[in-house]
Amino acid sequence: MHQGSFTMSENRRFLILNPIDDVMIALQPLLKSERVNEIDILDNIPPEHKVALRPIAKGKPVHRYGQVIGFATQDILAGQHVHTQNLAYGEFDKDYRFCEDYRPTKYVETPDTFMGIVRDDGRVATRNYIGILTSVNCAATVAHAIADRFRRDIFPEALADFPNVDGVVALSHGVGCGIDSSGEGIQVLRRTIAGYVRHANFAAILIIGLGCETNQISGLLKSEALAEGCNLQTFTIQEVGGTPKSIAKGMEIIKGMLPDANRYKRTQVPVGHLKIGMQCGGSDSYSGITANPVLGAAMDILIRNGGTAILSETPEIYGAEHLLTCRAVNRQVGNKLVGVIDWWKDVCERNNASMNNNPSAGNKAGGLTTVLEKSLGGVAKCGTTGLMQVYDYAESVTEKGFVFMNTPGYDPMSATGQVAGGANLICFTTGRGSAFGCVPSPSLKLATNNALWKRQEDDMDFNCGSVIDGAQIEDLGRQFYELILRCASGEQSKSEIYGYGQNEFVPWQPSIIC
Repeated sequence: MHQGSFTMSENRRFLILNPIDDVMIALQPLLKSERVNEIDILDNIPPEHKVALRPIAKGKPVHRYGQVIGFATQDILAGQHVHTQNLAYGEFDKDYRFCEDYRPTKYVETPDTFMGIVRDDGRVATRNYIGILTSVNCAATVAHAIADRFRRDIFPEALADFPNVDGVVALSHGVGCGIDSSGEGIQVLRRTIAGYVRHANFAAILIIGLGCETNQISGLLKSEALAEGCNLQTFTIQEVGGTPKSIAKGMEIIKGMLPDANRYKRTQVPVGHLKIGMQCGGSDSYSGITANPVLGAAMDILIRNGGTAILSETPEIYGAEHLLTCRAVNRQVGNKLVGVIDWWKDVCERNNASMNNNPSAGNKAGGLTTVLEKSLGGVAKCGTTGLMQVYDYAESVTEKGFVFMNTPGYDPMSATGQVAGGANLICFTTGRGSAFGCVPSPSLKLATNNALWKRQEDDMDFNCGSVIDGAQIEDLGRQFYELILRCASGEQSKSEIYGYGQNEFVPWQPSIIC
């Protein structure tokens, strides 16, 4: 759903997103005692925040986007500020309308192309890295020490003879021991690591362990059907004989991998090889009006060209899942989506948590009050095409088109799962100014508002704030899609320029609720 049919005042002071909405959104500061839209403003209203269009009785639902975003906790007068002081999350019945809005995708006759990297087995990459992974947190220092020896900014000579290699990167994590050796936690960790081992953006992988950890490398390889070879090598610090020897051994292994990795060059390939992970972080009230619909428009173009778009962050679609079940290709897919929502509700109930714990302090400062409101804006990222499949965290994504992956709402955990599933590029919308990278996949960040773009342009790749100035969502979607193709072809994203990505590898432990 491209939410571009809103009503904006001629002087661009407010907008109304749907005729049945109970609130309008302030685009500029609205001062107490002003008269705006034939309403007397009763509070000072910051930009991006909500103003009641009409009286709302205590306990009644409040609508934005034509959907329920919460319930009034007290009587609200027309012109009052609608936020945490008088609006709260609440459960309500949803009509899932399974499959009723599904329409087969109309593919273009001649798909677009980009300059990708084709592996020997036919997989297509957007980057060409050598990766160093760890089985356990205890191996992190050694892994990063090895990768540092190949940093172009510190040791430019290390990769001077290998211009086709984008870098040597270490991705460590904080778990791997002190967990059940056969439980869900280690299964998810191993599935995530294996997804990175198989990722097309890695030409080769070195896995390092300590030696005595629960997540034994031998167990990882066996459970995930991975086989050692020239492009997948392993060792443990204990068997090698300590830190200095392990660093030296790792360096020699990487040096041996570089010539083969360097032989890969870019060639023209169809857009159908792109798998885009969609993320939003530091969201604000404009996210569902500007950047998310722009990304949704770009994803529609991508999908019509045969590509794949992965929506995730399950807690951040809660309250909007009925807008996705109606687009499911079949009842089974729709039921799978409802099933993951029910799983999250059950986990929250057992842990005395709430699905509404998601909106952060920054989200609320940006005008978002409840998880329902945040979710309704968030699902605009996925455009208008059918929901083709629902995947578990870090599960390999094989279906084309729009799909969903069950992940937490915490961006690094969520994106890690998407990349493990095969995402070779991440698109990240932000209103507050998230700085994020996701090696080995480049990350493009879309700013929701002009103020953020001006303030933090060094971190943002694309400005969607011009929607508020009258720019058309479809036009910006096309422009951003073209940026995706350039980035997939090798143009660096801002996060790549500034070295983001090696610290954002965060495999999910399902006991963590976020």
